[in-house]
Amino acid sequence: MGTPGGTPRLLVVDDEPFNLEIISEYFEGTGLDLDTAENGELAWSLLNGDNNYSAVLLDRMMPVLDGMALLMRMKSDSRFLSIPVIMQTAAGNPDQVREGLAAGAYYYLVKPYARDSLLTIVRGALADNDSRNKMQQKLAEHVSALQTLASGEFVFRTIEEASILAAFLAQICPQPESAVLGLSELMINGVEHGNLGISYAEKSQLRRDDCWNEEVRLRLSLPENSEKRVRASVVRGADSVVIRIVDEGKGFEWQKYLDFDPERAFDPNGRGIALTRMSGFATIEYEGCGNTVKLQIRNNC
Repeated sequence: MGTPGGTPRLLVVDDEPFNLEIISEYFEGTGLDLDTAENGELAWSLLNGDNNYSAVLLDRMMPVLDGMALLMRMKSDSRFLSIPVIMQTAAGNPDQVREGLAAGAYYYLVKPYARDSLLTIVRGALADNDSRNKMQQKLAEHVSALQTLASGEFVFRTIEEASILAAFLAQICPQPESAVLGLSELMINGVEHGNLGISYAEKSQLRRDDCWNEEVRLRLSLPENSEKRVRASVVRGADSVVIRIVDEGKGFEWQKYLDFDPERAFDPNGRGIALTRMSGFATIEYEGCGNTVKLQIRNNC
């Protein structure tokens, strides 16, 4: 994503020229390219042009075409489905936040917000989108690799191994492009939260400080974590595919992460499980203390 030279390009949509000016100043010196639009229709025209946007920063309340209408238009178009959309608006009551997240917003920022908070969320969105694009490329390398697999067991230890295996196993699912997102989220959870014991609050701070990868590498190098592995098994039946992911952690209170929670809307993490439920899986079930998750996807989906 981004410009041909590799620089990420963002589209900022806001009907207030002063807000566009302030946001542009926020991104000065960040190495990111910005385009701006004063309403949703102008933004839609830019999206349909020759631009290749890495993320969209979208105001909710605008004339002509508001932010929610543009968001839903984007998420119903396969060309723009994977572009992370960050809502930024004064409409911040819980129902409005829930509505925006359910419609496909990646994050939800309520005005006024600090520059550092905005940059942290944008960097997180770009990093996640880059990882997703790389996984999509890996999918093409495994098109026929799993055609004869009825069942199998796999082990992995690192974030990189989790991403590769997610791209591989997604090929056994009817819609691999959708399944790979949910699989990668849950497999990475098994490494970072399960085996390495990085808590939700710790990851939030690490993402804000832009040092999450360094902490993961550090904990992987600790003697107590050297033998820990996450295990994944897959069974393909006549009607469905069942994938089970098991880590060696102490589990967690998984129930509160099954749906988007407006109280966590402003955290730079915590949407993986809810996003997985939107990725085409028929059921997601946690077992025991929460260190085992069972996914089922219908073959006719």
